[in-house]
Amino acid sequence: MIALRAIAAVAAILLLPGGSSLTTAGLLVTVGDVTPTSAVVWTRGVADGDVAVEYAPLGRVSDAPLGRVSEAPLGGERSRAHMAVRAADDLTGKRRIERLLPATRYGYRLTAHGETVDGEFVTAPTRDAEAAVTFAWSGDLGGQGVCRHPDTGYPIFDVMARFRPDFFLFLGDTIYADARCSRRGDVPGSDFVATTLDGFRRKHRYNRADPAVQRFFRTTSVYATWDDHEVRNDFAGPTEPLMAAGRRAFLDYWPITPPQEEPGRLYRRVRWGARLELFILDTRQYRSPNASPDGPRKTMLGSAQRRWLIDAVRASTAQWKVVVSSVPMSVSKGGVRDSWSNATIFGVPQEGVGFATERDAILAAFRAAGIKNLVVLSGDFHYIEIARLAPWPGWTFHELIAGPLAARPGLPIPLDDGLNPRSLFSRGGTNNFGLVTVDATGLTARFIGEDGSTLFGHTLTPN
Repeated sequence: MIALRAIAAVAAILLLPGGSSLTTAGLLVTVGDVTPTSAVVWTRGVADGDVAVEYAPLGRVSDAPLGRVSEAPLGGERSRAHMAVRAADDLTGKRRIERLLPATRYGYRLTAHGETVDGEFVTAPTRDAEAAVTFAWSGDLGGQGVCRHPDTGYPIFDVMARFRPDFFLFLGDTIYADARCSRRGDVPGSDFVATTLDGFRRKHRYNRADPAVQRFFRTTSVYATWDDHEVRNDFAGPTEPLMAAGRRAFLDYWPITPPQEEPGRLYRRVRWGARLELFILDTRQYRSPNASPDGPRKTMLGSAQRRWLIDAVRASTAQWKVVVSSVPMSVSKGGVRDSWSNATIFGVPQEGVGFATERDAILAAFRAAGIKNLVVLSGDFHYIEIARLAPWPGWTFHELIAGPLAARPGLPIPLDDGLNPRSLFSRGGTNNFGLVTVDATGLTARFIGEDGSTLFGHTLTPN
């Protein structure tokens, strides 16, 4: 059934006049940061010049689980736009397209220098619509030498495409700028450590040009954030000399359009109907050094982002509030504590390390505001975890950890005892992604392995 839907959706794209099949030549495309009425179209062209964009609605999105385009495509003329790509920007460009219809699947076509690429994406429903949503999340792509295979590339992206999510949350480590791809037989082009803007861009281009990655991003939009390996392992922004170049390359290669007054801002919120709101964090560019003593002055988010997060979650009227953090709240690898937790690798809290003071202050603000149905999605640790956390009697939230997409798998770590945890499931040793469905019954999370098998599933019912 899923395969038939995928075939039907690709056929629907070709209903655009002059339709052609998907190509994998030099023109790359990704769509992201969709809202009910807009989306950001990103491309990397093949030469200096303009890229033409055409788009049209294909059909309303149904409310059934994994439901997609209705039988009859919507009518209407194609809309057109252009964006410029220049060598100074590594031939990348992006364009926000607006005046779209909510809860609608759109087909689009990009054309430049004789090359054509077709794709599709789904717009969000209006904020009060009782719409179901299915999305995937994961992180960690091309790390520890696990890079593009010449025959299969990054095969997990074809698996994700089969599930037809409404969007994908990329939770950081979208590249490993600080690691070489040196396995014999890997697709060449990433056997170096990036230390310049050109090097960071080449790392992004290597991952984005993978055919499986491109097939996925031509059917699924993305909300992306970064973690440490977009620059170097465990970096802290204000003290990291390479951060500016790494951030520039990240923004060049992802469909994100920060506000003009904050051109480097990556944290943002996404509303998807009445049931879901996402709060996507930037855990890197404002953080204190990991080795600094923990206390009220130590921060992972910075004061402005921390206020924004607390105020935004308090004000949200969505049924499920999902905080998207590239690093987990409930586990730590020990050492300098790059995640929120101050626990040892045995789960025992240790005073003066980690970012636990700020984490606990944020959670206390949520508790004081009576926030219910709070879920944290995270990655970075390269294994699967579903944890129920009860830092105070009578107030709980859940953390769900997924990944890697293609990196060296990790093993489960004991949860932070300071959060009064209960592990509902954990598993390491495999590439994976999480698949979340939010509907009238609750929030259901499934973890999917690289072979497409469901490793575990769990449903959270709303309070």
